[in-house]
Amino acid sequence: MIEQQLVNALTLGSVYALFALGFTLVFGILAVINLSHGAVFMVGSYAALAMVTHFEAPLWAGLLAAMLVAGLIGLGVDVLILKPLRARNAPHLIPMIATIGVTIILTNAAQGLFGAEVQRFPDDVLPPWEFVIGDVHLRGLEIGIVTISFLLMAALFSVLRFTQLGRALRAIGESPKAAALLGINVEGLFHLTSFTAAALGGAAGVLIGLDFNAITPFMGQPVLHKGIAVIILGGMGDIRGALIGGLFLGFAEVLSKAYISSQMGDAVAFGLLFVVLLVRPTGLFGRVPVRKT
Repeated sequence: MIEQQLVNALTLGSVYALFALGFTLVFGILAVINLSHGAVFMVGSYAALAMVTHFEAPLWAGLLAAMLVAGLIGLGVDVLILKPLRARNAPHLIPMIATIGVTIILTNAAQGLFGAEVQRFPDDVLPPWEFVIGDVHLRGLEIGIVTISFLLMAALFSVLRFTQLGRALRAIGESPKAAALLGINVEGLFHLTSFTAAALGGAAGVLIGLDFNAITPFMGQPVLHKGIAVIILGGMGDIRGALIGGLFLGFAEVLSKAYISSQMGDAVAFGLLFVVLLVRPTGLFGRVPVRKT
């Protein structure tokens, strides 16, 4: 039924949007495409899995642990790799290559620690309840995924739009030099941005791991590709675009698999993305941002 497929599409699209939100936040503030974001997404899944299996913690504790571990990795990448490159005014391609190296390290580490086989969350940690509304079956898991995704996104939007911290971040996004002259701690907010973006990626990893009930060391790469597509579709560095683009990709993927071919989901979704970009090359929300000096 179309209603059930729309529920599935909303669930998947909300997670894509959450993942892309952290991705585009780093680009909008640091002007860096962090290609390790997919690996951080994967590490978040394993952190939550370890909490609920080895430490017998509840799922909410696993989610918090995933966000903390992923956030610390994102902070470490910024302090150890991106900050020295910023200090040397390295070309934009260099951070991308460096974060590819981080991806390889994290993927190999996860494979060495957990193995390459698929792992799953225990059945008893998942919400057992289910609602039936007409022909639509709403699982507690789906409701939880959509609710958590939108709460995290709403919290970030509120901070960026209505707080002094958000105004400082927007100022840095426009011009780090001018923000520094105004007394804003630019490096400190760079670190905070990297931590927050990675924490959102870790949360998205947990939600995808729960939705598909499958965790592997290689799960981050396909989602990274979709995250790149989402931020290009929405407009590089625009957080509104991350939300709309993530939902668009989720709906296109699920509906094409349901009504065209289960093998053609990604092809149809990316084909639609290509058509949209032919009409609006800069994405749905404006132009590619240019740093002012």
